Amino acid sequence: MDILRRAGISAKKEAPVNFLTDPSEGRSTLRPADVLVFGWESGKHACVDLTGVSPLAGFRENGFVAGQTVLKAESKKVEKHAKACEDNQHPFVPLAFDTFGSLAPEAVRFLSRVQRVVHSNFSTPQGRGFVFSRLGFSIQKGMAAQFVVRLPAILM
Repeated sequence: MDILRRAGISAKKEAPVNFLTDPSEGRSTLRPADVLVFGWESGKHACVDLTGVSPLAGFRENGFVAGQTVLKAESKKVEKHAKACEDNQHPFVPLAFDTFGSLAPEAVRFLSRVQRVVHSNFSTPQGRGFVFSRLGFSIQKGMAAQFVVRLPAILM
């Protein structure tokens, strides 16, 4: 949200769209969009679904393949929510990343477009890498917060 706000892109966090459900639950579980970006594509609001995964998930079963978990997470999100969004005239953007900083292809496309908006709105040299550096910092900050919570009290 901070990146979008600084880019001058209108969006709402946890926006109640009233059509996203979890098909595995077998009942209507209306969920908000993680981020609803207003007028993103041909004047239509885009539903952005954020998901972070560990690249080491499933490491024991399949071995380690760089970027594999983020691609799998993106695919699962598309399978779960894309049709509901499109049926309701909203583009769907799965923004999947892993804790090592890898981004899924749709996330790269979305963030590259945000970066172009930043560059056109603020044509300063320091604005060129703003989106990706800010995202990298946010991922690192989130990971640090998770590590601190798990530290024994004696170390604090």
